[in-house]
Amino acid sequence: MHDLDDPRRDAIVRQARQHFITEGYAGTRMEPIAREAGVSTATLYAFFDSKAVLFEAVIENASVDFDRHISAVHADVGAPREQLTAFIAAYAEFMGDSFVRSVFRLVLAERHRFEALAARFFERGRSDFGAVLMRMLTEMTAAGLLKVEKPSWAAGQLMGMIEHPVFFVPLVTGDEVLASRSVRQIAEDAVETFLARYGA
Repeated sequence: MHDLDDPRRDAIVRQARQHFITEGYAGTRMEPIAREAGVSTATLYAFFDSKAVLFEAVIENASVDFDRHISAVHADVGAPREQLTAFIAAYAEFMGDSFVRSVFRLVLAERHRFEALAARFFERGRSDFGAVLMRMLTEMTAAGLLKVEKPSWAAGQLMGMIEHPVFFVPLVTGDEVLASRSVRQIAEDAVETFLARYGA
């Protein structure tokens, strides 16, 4: 069993991520990954005994990167409009990142091979951001700043207003159709709509 902190393992996962994103699962070969990571094919197989195991490690690694990004989002100061705009703008920047969409496309494309992995990946991403937003909405409601009866529904509605223009449309169109509004404007418009419904 190799150390998870071994720099050779990280190099393999980094190279594999690029290959899986650009070539897909079926088109990715192990030998070029090993060569570009600066290790022998035998070393690669010592860390990952199959392409499927390597693919799962790549998606897990991407999830950890996403978690790091999410944990850096703090929006606890100011009125509801400022807090929600800061949070949802950070969410929009994350969901609008072309690399993030590339990873989601990859997971979606390979879902039939890795159903459990795909389900964990999608649920983890949504629940991590959603949990933070639900906590914010619950605290603002307790302070009398919002009128939210079901924080999970309200959080889903606010996140949905972001996801459609910055994530789903480019995901489907291959980044050929991008929103005409800036990410900040999309976030501000979403919060405006949200506060019209849930403002105290």
